[in-house]
Amino acid sequence: MPDLSPDSTLGQIVTDHPDLAAELERRGLDYCCGGARTLGDACGDVGLDVDEVLSELASVDAGPPEEWVSFGAAALVDHLEQTHHAYLHDELPRLTALAAKVASVHGATHAELITVRETFDALRADLEPHLAKEEQVLFPMIRELDSATAAPSFHCGSLASPISVMVAEHDRAGVLLAELRHQTRDYTIPADACASYEALYRGLRQLEADTHLHVHKENNRLFPLVRELEAHGTSREALR
Repeated sequence: MPDLSPDSTLGQIVTDHPDLAAELERRGLDYCCGGARTLGDACGDVGLDVDEVLSELASVDAGPPEEWVSFGAAALVDHLEQTHHAYLHDELPRLTALAAKVASVHGATHAELITVRETFDALRADLEPHLAKEEQVLFPMIRELDSATAAPSFHCGSLASPISVMVAEHDRAGVLLAELRHQTRDYTIPADACASYEALYRGLRQLEADTHLHVHKENNRLFPLVRELEAHGTSREALR
């Protein structure tokens, strides 16, 4: 593995070595919304020894960067819609129904399930309009920008404004995901859990991991690409 250092940012670590995302998450290191932070600073905040973490990360057989790392802005938004957006469109309704079912059956003996259902409902209520704004407004503008030979004129002016809104909404989703992890005691399945209970917690854990990677790709890869395109006032091809 190439050298990592305390000055490596969490976002760049995961971009270069996607397999390390789970390692960072296990240590409470936020690589998506906090992707611009250095490994040293992030470790200090959660009381970890950065040299020990570096040694542990170096021992992981992490794979090379994935294909999306080389995508331009337009190709990356296509990838985001086809993978992470499609996943959420499928999973959010399924998990809503599952959370309601499990809370109705087990809520009397596991009162936290009522709170889990409410928090998940709030997360879905935030995510679905967020996806729509990206698919219907921001992503079409990014595609236009990426294919333009001169800077397009958008109703919002610079795309920095809608991007700042998306980043704030990502932060809100991150807070709700952290609340779900706390409420489920790190998705610990109790001894009396039924198959639906287990399926709910597995689904929530997977949703958290997928959404973290989704946000990472936007905050730490897509949005910097867009800022670069706007700064140059031209297409990615013309920058080469």
